[in-house]
Amino acid sequence: MSEHDAPRVFFSYSHDSEEHKTQVRRFATFLHSRIGLDVVLDQWHDNVRIDWSLWATRNLKAADFVIVVASPLYRARADGDAPPDEGRGAQFETAIIRNKLTKDIEDGTRRVLPVVLPGHSIDDIPEFLNPYSMTRYVISEFTDAEVADLLAAITGRGRHPKPRRGVWRGGAGEPRRVLAGELPWTCTSPGVRRGTAWIDGLHYENSIVLRPGTPSAAGTGFIELDLGGHYRRFSTVAGVLDDARDPFQVGRVRVVLDGAPRSEHDVAAGKPAQIDLDVTGARLLRLEMSRPAGTASPFGSAAVIVTRRGRPPELALGDPAVT
Repeated sequence: MSEHDAPRVFFSYSHDSEEHKTQVRRFATFLHSRIGLDVVLDQWHDNVRIDWSLWATRNLKAADFVIVVASPLYRARADGDAPPDEGRGAQFETAIIRNKLTKDIEDGTRRVLPVVLPGHSIDDIPEFLNPYSMTRYVISEFTDAEVADLLAAITGRGRHPKPRRGVWRGGAGEPRRVLAGELPWTCTSPGVRRGTAWIDGLHYENSIVLRPGTPSAAGTGFIELDLGGHYRRFSTVAGVLDDARDPFQVGRVRVVLDGAPRSEHDVAAGKPAQIDLDVTGARLLRLEMSRPAGTASPFGSAAVIVTRRGRPPELALGDPAVT
């Protein structure tokens, strides 16, 4: 499945009653038509004669995820409490699902999603899916908000994603000097200034910003600071400014200590670089920001040239500091 394909979701359920079948079909239709998932439901394939065991085997194998719809008869058939000639389809499907979990429980747990629809309870989830110790998805009505957690499990994008970790500063008790304001600049190029910066949606109050005023100023911007051998670590977040006029640029940031290059980082919109270096004993820190001509993007599978000639770089070092 490519990133542009909708996930394929197989519905496994029991035909408890015509009312239950209708409810399952309505929920499948909501996910397929409203949310855009590629849903596989047996009720949509009853227009031709089918070998249902073969159909189930092929579609379970091809599915990215399996939604298990809880109901009393489904649980009985899944847990082996129903006669062998009753609900053969559900018994066959659950045998395949149990085998998937036995083969790789971590992957199976991620892909098999128990759902409780209105009128049913957690107790209707089969025992082998551990209804009380693992995540389940209770849907009280068919709305975007109600399926948000289920959709997060399918897409891997939760409603509250963990923020990017900031650069470790060495502890609250460490003496810290902000390069953008507390230390004097011994030398700097045009277009480099102190200021605030937004990088990948985060605000950095004390930043070093490179924003040349004219295309003729394109090239390398730099700043030099005299550390005097008094510091041990240098840290910053380097990136393309969120409000850059050209969001497709690739920038390059190079750190030079006492004339020797120490690190080099390519950055793009949405792809900042965390820089954290040992500067013990160094006297002169030089920070270079540039937009190299003809740079291929390092963030995609295709080598697409993203730099545009004549446009200056618009980069920033977010809250650079030494400790």
